[in-house]
Amino acid sequence: MPYVLIQITREGATAEQKAELIRRATGMLAEVLNKNPATTFVVIEEIETDNWGVAGETVTAMRARGVR
Repeated sequence: MPYVLIQITREGATAEQKAELIRRATGMLAEVLNKNPATTFVVIEEIETDNWGVAGETVTAMRARGVR
């Protein structure tokens, strides 16, 4: 019973993009590890950019400087 947690910053991923992530993660586990898609759980957690840091600064600050 695989459990996959995908964490992304909350910056406008669409419902369609999230559905595609879930579909592909499920498919990858089925293909590579022969896991049953019916018992594969995929969770997408969206994190506010103020709560995600890279190289000592928040993603919010990075985005303000134009860094993607």
